[in-house]
Amino acid sequence: MNLSRYNNKKSHFVFLYGYAFSFMITALLFNTPAEIFDGLIKIMFSTGNLITDYMYISNVGAALFNSGLVTLFSTILVNKNTKILSGPLIAAIFVISGFSLFGKNLFNTLPFIIGALVYAKIEKMPYNRLLVASLFGSALGPLISEIAFGIDLPIGVGIITSYLVGIFIGIILPILSSRFLIFHQGYSLYNAGFTAGIVGMFAVATLRMFGVEIATTSLVYNGNTNIFYLMLIVFFSILFVVGFSLNNNSVNNFSSLLKNKGRLVSDFTSLYGFGLTLINMSILGFMATFYVYIVGGQLNGPVMGGILTVVGFGAFGKTPKNSFPIFIGVYIALILNIYDVKSTAAVLAALFGTTLAPIAGEYGILGGIIAGFIHMGLVTNIGFLHGGVNLYNNGFSGGFVAAFLAPIFDVFRDIKYRSKNG
Repeated sequence: MNLSRYNNKKSHFVFLYGYAFSFMITALLFNTPAEIFDGLIKIMFSTGNLITDYMYISNVGAALFNSGLVTLFSTILVNKNTKILSGPLIAAIFVISGFSLFGKNLFNTLPFIIGALVYAKIEKMPYNRLLVASLFGSALGPLISEIAFGIDLPIGVGIITSYLVGIFIGIILPILSSRFLIFHQGYSLYNAGFTAGIVGMFAVATLRMFGVEIATTSLVYNGNTNIFYLMLIVFFSILFVVGFSLNNNSVNNFSSLLKNKGRLVSDFTSLYGFGLTLINMSILGFMATFYVYIVGGQLNGPVMGGILTVVGFGAFGKTPKNSFPIFIGVYIALILNIYDVKSTAAVLAALFGTTLAPIAGEYGILGGIIAGFIHMGLVTNIGFLHGGVNLYNNGFSGGFVAAFLAPIFDVFRDIKYRSKNG
């Protein structure tokens, strides 16, 4: 089978539409339409703070359908505003689909998109320049839900207030994210997570000042998840086959992709083509799923979201080569410290810790292992600052780890270079 003749911009969006609908169709295998509808209502009115597994508070079908619904909406938004499906946009869509299993829904995603539209109008720029920022901006979705439904405001007042806050954040996020990129020099791929963490920290501090208590939670699904392994294996196999076919039935140039350091901004679709990018995403998916399996982790909504995030960033900076050392670093930290290696929080730290893949790409395997090790320590202690309203907590932590390590590694590399060259 050779699909290379279909390797055009239009067919790339067909892939995303199929991805979104696959969630919605699969949902019907788990629950009836009535059960899914009831579950969606519960999801819409939940606060969604980290970690709130939609499979736990509603049902599996509703969680999957919510993911498909938000993914479909995001894909339509992207398709209406650009004809080029870039690596950052693929990453954003996959992140949204993953986090719509635990924290995101249409209600708490919309205000950030509206805010970005307002900012585009203010700056008189085309909205497509802000697409990536507006999609990633929904990291603070739980803040919207918390204000609307969690702090005992009258329902109408809560919804209006939450949307005003969300629109304001949607306006300032694009401004801040470009500035904060300088802080970690592009060595943390989840720059939006770092930015959202800073904004969330200020927002939660303000709410706490007025006596509103916001805290992280841990509600995770613990049912039989063997079927989820099968679903992921089938999906990643399809990704590989389609990518292989689009790449002229070959993996040509994959070695070049593996050499990419992954530092922001690395758009693999423009550098290596759509087919090879899908192959990379597929292999990362298998690798992430295998990690969860060998440590004995529970494949629930948040963990599946973490795997899909790793896969999405396979189009935007992550490779098996620069991600593997991060897994090793986090795992070493886990077996040496007080945390249970198979707990959902620990598994998420490993999966999302690959935000630091560019550190391994730039400074080698040892640098990546050190980054993963330090990240495990920081990410478990930083969530209090934003009270769990920033879904990209690992991006928040990763920004600090990258900013801390990169200058130190640079100095040691310079010393090593000077010693070799007299």
